[in-house]
Amino acid sequence: MRTVVEDQDIRERELPASVQEALGELVVDARAGLLALSVGVGLGVLCELMEVEVEGLVGPKGKHNPDRVAVRHGHENAEVTVGGRRVATRRPRARTVDGHELELLTYAHFASRDPLSGVILEQLLARVSTRRFKRTREPVGERIGDEERSVSKSAVSRAFVSRTRDQLKALMCRDLSDVRICVLMIDGIDLKGRTNVVALGITTEGEKIALGLWEGSTENATVAQSLLSDLVDRGLDTQQGVLVVIDGAKALRKAVRTVLGEHTPVQRCIRHKERNVLDHLPDEDREPVKRRLRAAWAMKTHSIALRKLRLLADELAHTHPGASNSLREGIEETITAVRLGARGDLRHTLMSTNPCESMIECIRRTSGNVKRWQNGDMALRWTAAGMLEAERAFRRIQGHADLAELAIEVERQVTRDITTDRPTLTSTPAKETATLATT
Repeated sequence: MRTVVEDQDIRERELPASVQEALGELVVDARAGLLALSVGVGLGVLCELMEVEVEGLVGPKGKHNPDRVAVRHGHENAEVTVGGRRVATRRPRARTVDGHELELLTYAHFASRDPLSGVILEQLLARVSTRRFKRTREPVGERIGDEERSVSKSAVSRAFVSRTRDQLKALMCRDLSDVRICVLMIDGIDLKGRTNVVALGITTEGEKIALGLWEGSTENATVAQSLLSDLVDRGLDTQQGVLVVIDGAKALRKAVRTVLGEHTPVQRCIRHKERNVLDHLPDEDREPVKRRLRAAWAMKTHSIALRKLRLLADELAHTHPGASNSLREGIEETITAVRLGARGDLRHTLMSTNPCESMIECIRRTSGNVKRWQNGDMALRWTAAGMLEAERAFRRIQGHADLAELAIEVERQVTRDITTDRPTLTSTPAKETATLATT
């Protein structure tokens, strides 16, 4: 006779103690949130996966196997990375019959510190302080949270230093031999007394690439030459011609001439030049001069633009000699892009260091929490991390469709100048020098 068990009998029947204990832990974790529940279940699954892997290595437990090549070796305390923290667990061990430890691939994957250091890097670049890092972690339950590690200020700092040092090494070891760089932008960033000179490259397809950096006390020629020499050593091809865009600093101009050669075309940032000229003028004269400068730089013809700039410099020589001298210094190099035939959006992009300034602004933003720069290594690490962070958001420059044509024109003019041994355009031609002397 079949016994029919009613639903009420099932509900009243007491579950085994082990099942009740497991369910009780899940209920506690669930109250702490979905992540805590998921972590609790995930750790249980991880333990089962490790046991299955051990069984695959040594065979089923309790069964004699004369061909066994490995044996179980108990369990030990271990840690895995979960949600930006190290969490305690137990892992099984296995050894070969001659006593060598066998690595469990499952444990090695989940125990890796790379995900942890990645989370720390992302948080600190988002300007989360090391002291507050622990507070940014989502709760995983009291049972696991009480034993979590690697969330203290010192542990977070060590992980960040290690990760940024790897990033600095990766950036400074980039092979540039397979990249066709047609535009090179160089600028400096001041980090409260420490200066890093950074380089940004633009390919013929319009892609921006963080190329490298160099540390020094100031933005001097030696630092810039070291940076450029390092880029050349890593494969930067300058034989086909490259347009260099700088902020107008004499030290950078000298470095370009020394390392890349006399015939390398240089475009000076018109925004820097504009600020330098206007700084020599009283407030009431700045707006008219600014309009004339921008009107001259907007000319489509190189000769007309140069004539308008020289005319303005001549007029300023009588009323504001300082502004005139500032404008004459490197005057022809403020319209190099015009001379090379750049037009439209591409011309607007290349006549300033704005793409490089955008990368520098990202460096300043990500390192905003740093109050004291301890040494040059720290400045280099933070700068490299900021450059790579900016690179993640890089887009192709405006006017990139015309870059290939510009690259051909740069190569053609450089080849012609070298063949004819034509001297580079100087900042103060003889006529202008005479004018300066009379003023």
